[in-house]
Amino acid sequence: QVQLVESGGGLVQSGHSLILSCAASGRTFDDYTMGWFRQAPGKDQDFVSAINWGGGGTYYADSVKGRFTISRDNAKSTVYLQMNSLKPEDTAVYYCAADKHANARAMGFLTKNTLDAWGQGTLVTVSS
Repeated sequence: QVQLVESGGGLVQSGHSLILSCAASGRTFDDYTMGWFRQAPGKDQDFVSAINWGGGGTYYADSVKGRFTISRDNAKSTVYLQMNSLKPEDTAVYYCAADKHANARAMGFLTKNTLDAWGQGTLVTVSS
């Protein structure tokens, strides 16, 4: 099973940008669809974005479409989430996820309990 470690979270002002990274180890990275989820305080985990095995297809939640960009570097076994025009409502713990069978669109319907791998999370706080 692949292991995931997120980094890049922090405190940022509204309107600014942040990039998250997720480093994978343990299995062949490019066999997996990779994705990002988030959980705001007191709320359920929400899907954010996902990218297919070879990077040819991506999928975004409506709430981040046009502001966030997901990408992957298979040579580095790393997936990135570039977050622009951040809003206070983007404040959450962001989790990296991996799945060997779902494509990017299908990952949006999966949860922590049904995904192949889940990271420990990184906190993003957006101040107004």
